[in-house]
Amino acid sequence: MVYIVGAGPGAEDLITVRGARLLKEADVVIYAGSLVNPGLLKETKSGCRIYNSAVMTLEEVVETVKNAEKNGLMTVRLHTGDPCLYGAVREQMDAFESLGIPYEVCPGVSSFCGAAAALKMEYTLPGITQSTVITRMAGKTPVPERESIRAWAAHRSTMVIFLSAGLLGELSRELIAGGYEKTDPAAIVYKATWPEEKVVRCTVEELEEAAASAGIKKTALIIVGPAAAQTGYDRSLLYHPNFSTEYRKGRMDEKGEL
Repeated sequence: MVYIVGAGPGAEDLITVRGARLLKEADVVIYAGSLVNPGLLKETKSGCRIYNSAVMTLEEVVETVKNAEKNGLMTVRLHTGDPCLYGAVREQMDAFESLGIPYEVCPGVSSFCGAAAALKMEYTLPGITQSTVITRMAGKTPVPERESIRAWAAHRSTMVIFLSAGLLGELSRELIAGGYEKTDPAAIVYKATWPEEKVVRCTVEELEEAAASAGIKKTALIIVGPAAAQTGYDRSLLYHPNFSTEYRKGRMDEKGEL
C-alpha cells in the first residue's frame, strides 16, 4: 500500500494526525527533500528506508514503490503542503494504477494556509473580495494563456502566487497590466511556518525591490490584492445579531430591517 501524504507547510507539528500516524508506520518513505522539513523524518520507525525524491526521477520513484510492494512493505510518499497543489502527483497515481498498486491520499495543510496565518490574514473579506486565485507565473512549466497572471489580475480578487519568487519584476508588470494598481497591497511570505519564516509587506509595484531587500529569492509565496490590507471590509452577516441562521434567530433593528 502507498499513502500519498501532505507534510504540511513546514512546521513539524503542522502535519495532520493521520499523516503523522502513517509516517510512523511506514516501512519506506520517499520525501520531497527540497521542500519537506527533514525534522518530520524523526517520526519514522527504526529500519525505515528513506529516499529523497529531489534527486530521483518519476521512474525511480515508481520503481522504489514497486520494489516495496513486492516485499510487502508500506510506503509513504511525503509531499510538501498538500499534494493536490503543484505536487506532480497525478502522474504518480497514474503509474500506481497502471501497475495495480493500491494507494490513498492523506491531505495536508497547504503553504497558502500557512502564509495566511503568518499574515494574520483572511483571504475572503465581505465587500472586498470573495474569491482567491491560486496560480503561478509561466516558467519552465507553461501556463495556459487564459490563466495568465494578466488575465487573472483583471478580476482584482485575492491572488496567491506560487513558484514565482524569482520572477517578481515581470510579475509586477503583468499584475499592473492586468488591472491591479501599482499601489495595491501585496505581501511576500518566505518559508511560511518554518523557524526562518519572513514576512514582507509592500505594494504590487515594489515586489521585486522588497524581496531583494529581504534577501528572498525562492521558497516564497506572493499575495496580492485589496484584501491584503485587511481593512475597509463589511461586517459578515454570519454573526450579525440581526441575521437569522438555521441555528439562531436574528433580532430585527428598530426599523424592522436587517
